Amino acid sequence: MTQSPSVAAQLAALPKMPMKDLWALWDTHFARRPGTWNRDYVASRIAYKIQEAAYGGVDPDIRRRLVRLGESQSVFGKRRAEVHLMPGTVLLREYGSTEYRVTVTPEGFYALNGRVFKSLSAAARHITGVNWSGPAFFGLRDRKGGL
Repeated sequence: MTQSPSVAAQLAALPKMPMKDLWALWDTHFARRPGTWNRDYVASRIAYKIQEAAYGGVDPDIRRRLVRLGESQSVFGKRRAEVHLMPGTVLLREYGSTEYRVTVTPEGFYALNGRVFKSLSAAARHITGVNWSGPAFFGLRDRKGGL
């Protein structure tokens, strides 16, 4: 019976690991690959997943408290309210003569006709060919930023 390497050994191996091996590890922990191919980002997310598997994830109550604390301290969040959509939410929008359905993925991305976008604005840009506020395009807020 082979003993798996310790968490510390697994984490120590990540910086020296070839990218193809990092991607193989990524694929075991995540449903889809990220929009960035930055080695440090990929390795850090894998490191988190390794530790989460070994020690457990952040308690949901603590996660909620951290999000609230971050929102209360953020200078960015004070400009306008954020729109948080639950995974599985489907947004419908008719544009031109076509109806578009965008589904929120479990990872917080937006799926449209087999393509995945990091933001609603990217999905809206794909549909229209011009820059749009995604929340405004899909009717989640008015064009001036209000909800």
